[in-house]
Amino acid sequence: MNHTPMTVRGAEKLREELEYLKTVLRPQIIEAIAEAREHGDLKENAEYHAAREQQGFCEGRIQEIEGKLANAQVIDVTKMASNGRIIFGSTVTLLKTETEEEVVYRIVGDDEADIKQNLISINSPIARALIGKEVDDVAVVKTPGGEVEYEILDVQYL
Repeated sequence: MNHTPMTVRGAEKLREELEYLKTVLRPQIIEAIAEAREHGDLKENAEYHAAREQQGFCEGRIQEIEGKLANAQVIDVTKMASNGRIIFGSTVTLLKTETEEEVVYRIVGDDEADIKQNLISINSPIARALIGKEVDDVAVVKTPGGEVEYEILDVQYL
């Protein structure tokens, strides 16, 4: 079975969501189903059907998260030997050489990736170009618009 790399924070967020689904949302849905049942005929009961549908989504998400956590290889980058190389979980400050624009990215697992929060997937072209590099190296990323060069300014294990 393939293990999926995940940061400590990514695993915590999934566990928090799982706890919420099991202890808050699931009981609310069960209560909503019970209340809707009291309204009589279930065939015509929109509240009942909506609650049952919500229950299906909730239970599906619980199974999905439990599966992800079971297959997760949680990597704590703060405990890694900081040899200056870019690895999974690193926070990297880059200079886009063409525009002199500075960007900061953290390399995370697929489920954690969120470009709005500068979290990029380990499987993204930019992360693949960065892995193994160190400060002052240049990474060349192939994009649909051509090659983009980044100079690595800083590597942190936060």
